[in-house]
Amino acid sequence: MLGSLTFYRRILKDNFFSAPSIQAISWASDPKIETANQQVEDRLPTIGHAIAGVMAGATVSFIAAPVEHIKARLQVQYAADRSQRLYSGPVDCVKKIARAHGIRGVYHGLSATLLFRSFFFFWWGSYDLFTRYFSDRTNFSTPSINFWAGGLSAQVFWLTSYPSDVVKQRIMTDPLGGELRDGERRFPRWKDAAREIWRRDGPRGFWRGFVPCFCRAFPANAISLVAFEGVMRALPE
Repeated sequence: MLGSLTFYRRILKDNFFSAPSIQAISWASDPKIETANQQVEDRLPTIGHAIAGVMAGATVSFIAAPVEHIKARLQVQYAADRSQRLYSGPVDCVKKIARAHGIRGVYHGLSATLLFRSFFFFWWGSYDLFTRYFSDRTNFSTPSINFWAGGLSAQVFWLTSYPSDVVKQRIMTDPLGGELRDGERRFPRWKDAAREIWRRDGPRGFWRGFVPCFCRAFPANAISLVAFEGVMRALPE
């Protein structure tokens, strides 16, 4: 995620936001504005960071979707007797799904994953805003700015994206049917899963499990961003 994010930031800055016509309408192109991000990103406006986030989210989705799909199916195997479980492990799960449904079966839930990770727009847009705010309004050290901006922006992401993640999990654990013989498919479309959640639990259904996720988001991502930004600053240009 962070590698593709950095790549897309650079592409956008060099090929789009560096144009004089774009800089003229971008308040963030003012060279006087200093942030705790890497120098290569300083002239990229907040909207550029947000767009790069969406692009990184799409890139990550094609790697993460099959992994999350397999993980989700293994997590809902509740039979205490291992012999009664459909899948003996991740490799067995991939083999059986691919044999019954092909590569499309392995990538089941990709569209829901793409939608969920499109909310990276808010994560990396808000990360830039928080970074600029702490840089301009506080005397925090650069690692401290990375820490607070990383933690707060991650919470912004989960506040905006969590309902779509709940729907994604329902889709990824939905029976695939057919030769797999794991049950009858219930949610052929994203909106079918969303409607079922609403019908059974109402609005609260879209926020089930939110509190532990929200509490985890700040420290996990704050530390990650401190490490990432620190390494990027230490690397030779």
